[in-house]
Amino acid sequence: MTELIDRLRQRDWRLTAQRRVVAEVLIGEHVHLTAEAVHLRARALLPEISLATVYNTLNELVAMGEVREVQAGEGPRRYDPNVTVPHQHLQCVRCGTLWDVEPAGAAGLALPADQQRGFRLLDVDIVFRGLCPECDQPVHQPAL
Repeated sequence: MTELIDRLRQRDWRLTAQRRVVAEVLIGEHVHLTAEAVHLRARALLPEISLATVYNTLNELVAMGEVREVQAGEGPRRYDPNVTVPHQHLQCVRCGTLWDVEPAGAAGLALPADQQRGFRLLDVDIVFRGLCPECDQPVHQPAL
């Protein structure tokens, strides 16, 4: 049983076949799927699931706080089921790979009260950007 499904059951969230499949495809470490990727994986398990149902389910999970919506750069939104451990993200600017990271000092990151401008802070979202090892390899040009 997955942690996400366990949490949903504890909340008495009605786990229809479609909702369950969406939750199941979010299983694993460092999962940051787009809605389209969730739909593709979900269709492998439940061919009749629609993209609209996937979006609706993801939106419900985000509203419940059971999945985090991640906007890293200009790419599509991704969905992160790791909401129980505070973390930030590391993204490859070339291929878009996204990893959960727990940087030193991130837990103590705070905006001084005199700079909050009256806002009630809800979240901190930091994305470290770089090149993954595969994308950082030099491109070899064929010999002429």
